[in-house]
Amino acid sequence: MSALDSLSLTAIPAQDEALRKPVREFLTEAMHRVPARVRAKSWSGYDSDFSRELGRKGWLGLTLPTCYGGAGRSAYARYVMVEEFLNFGAPVGSHWIADRQSAPLILKYGTEAQKQFYIPPICRGESFFCIGMSEPNAGSDLASVKTRATRNGTGWTLNGQKIWTTNAHHCHYMIALVRTSGTTDDRQKGLSQLIVDLKLPGVTVRPIVDLSGDSHFCEVFFDNVQLGENAVIGGEGKGWEQVTAELAFERSGPERLYSSIVLFDEWLAFVRTKAGRTPESVRLAGRIVAQLAPLRGMSIAVTGKLTQGESPVVEAALVKDLGTGVEQLIPAAIADDLYARQGQDLPIELLQTLSYVTQVAPSFSLRGGTRDILRGMIARGLGLR
Repeated sequence: MSALDSLSLTAIPAQDEALRKPVREFLTEAMHRVPARVRAKSWSGYDSDFSRELGRKGWLGLTLPTCYGGAGRSAYARYVMVEEFLNFGAPVGSHWIADRQSAPLILKYGTEAQKQFYIPPICRGESFFCIGMSEPNAGSDLASVKTRATRNGTGWTLNGQKIWTTNAHHCHYMIALVRTSGTTDDRQKGLSQLIVDLKLPGVTVRPIVDLSGDSHFCEVFFDNVQLGENAVIGGEGKGWEQVTAELAFERSGPERLYSSIVLFDEWLAFVRTKAGRTPESVRLAGRIVAQLAPLRGMSIAVTGKLTQGESPVVEAALVKDLGTGVEQLIPAAIADDLYARQGQDLPIELLQTLSYVTQVAPSFSLRGGTRDILRGMIARGLGLR
């Protein structure tokens, strides 16, 4: 039996679904003046004030224990919250990584001191994290990372480089996958995860400007950065096991379906008008919805596994790979529809939103693991390799 045979459709419990109404009311007021071209940035958009407001409302750290400042609710509650954030195009990029995966990772593997220090400010929207996984010349092959932490008399000395690190220039901390023993020939052995304070001497963060003019990706350099003994999360040499579990959080959520959803909604609003409705646009809308609906069901099913304490790595990879395909289909198909309308005046806000999403869409199949890596994992889960 393959790893995917146990993926069953799951309903969001009523008590968690009830969160949708107050969240939607808040976002309707908070986002109604924000143009679609800005809302389309959503989970890469940085707004620390917005994150702190969510913290004050108790809407961050929903799945974390109350003793650390969380709400003690299930992953379904967070799913509802995130789905609404993305559909409205809320600027969640500042707290996104910390809330989604850094805090759960610290909760699962960290010491009590680490939990007490790092998790409460994450829940308040005051502490932001980034992920230090990818490196130059390593691609998506995380086992070949070369950044190294070496023991010294007071802890660790860190040297190396990370790249494609989202919002590192706005973050307080990085959880970095580094080599603490052996060589790259040892592959998964000898890897550990360390928490790095990005204000420390020797840390340099350089934003990378993309085609759209945004700079949410960064490269980060470590030059003899001195870390304490308590920088390690979990066991030394256990980094590979931990990081693969962490990736299940990164790959399975609604953010793997809705990166283009603001554009889709803006286009649908046009298609619903007399001027915008054509037989071709109606068929295209049905085609996209027919792909989004089952993928949403799969994503919720993976959330169900997370609520049961499982680590559905292969299932999450499947959701991410298929979801990315739809996310990239949306701008391409909408562009074909709009530019086939010769001589027709088109809404400028729709065109500006399409331009932005088209420029960033290639990155959708890079972040969280490239297609080749994900499909290799899926093939192993299906017993095909």
